[in-house]
Amino acid sequence: MADAEKTLPILKVRPADLAARALVVGDPERAAAAAALLDDAQEVGHFREYRTFTGSYQGKRITISSHGVGGAGASVCFEELSQGGVKTIIRAGTCGAMKAGIKDGDFIIGTGAIREDGTSPALMPLAYPAIADRQVTAAVIEAAREHGRPEPHEGIVLTQGFFYDGVMPPLVGQWLEYGANVVCVEMEFATLLVIASLRGMRAGGLFTSDGNMTEEADPLTYDPHRTVVKQGVETMLKVALSALAQLD
Repeated sequence: MADAEKTLPILKVRPADLAARALVVGDPERAAAAAALLDDAQEVGHFREYRTFTGSYQGKRITISSHGVGGAGASVCFEELSQGGVKTIIRAGTCGAMKAGIKDGDFIIGTGAIREDGTSPALMPLAYPAIADRQVTAAVIEAAREHGRPEPHEGIVLTQGFFYDGVMPPLVGQWLEYGANVVCVEMEFATLLVIASLRGMRAGGLFTSDGNMTEEADPLTYDPHRTVVKQGVETMLKVALSALAQLD
């Protein structure tokens, strides 16, 4: 545990300014948008892609922090939140759906992750699982119902360490061909789950689909900025904050 008054080196925040519950998002602007939903929110740290706010939601003190894109940079955020005394983390992000029938803007709950993030294998062998905490998952499901999403998609998330393919065969295509019932692909969830398990934190995740890989997998035509996605993200942030407020 870090000294309560000593600033964490990368997040540039004092542990005293962090809550025990945290929402993490990739985009610093999304962190600010989520902070606007809090009561008495204050920006308590900002360095590089890491922007951190603390306030209250439904009477519970909550921290919001951005972690950037990819597992390596995100791991710094997750580790320092743990050092600062955070005990529960929910990641809220966008993703590419990998099951037919998941529409843009739909809501997905991650129950675990495939560890192709490129970071967690350096921390623990691949045989070590990346599993969401059951209490956190249950709180997210309940919060989704409260916000009009009574039957959210759930399942295993593919976490990749890159966005654009290289010369190797596309890995997303391989997982689709396996028929492995993977619900979506993103870039940081497995890293969070492994670090949370190692550091004694509870963690879970929820995601908004910004495209379906079974219908269109070309990153050159990818557009995450459409209204339907923005509306889904707005609901997702409210669900994540409600879930955090429910947890003891």
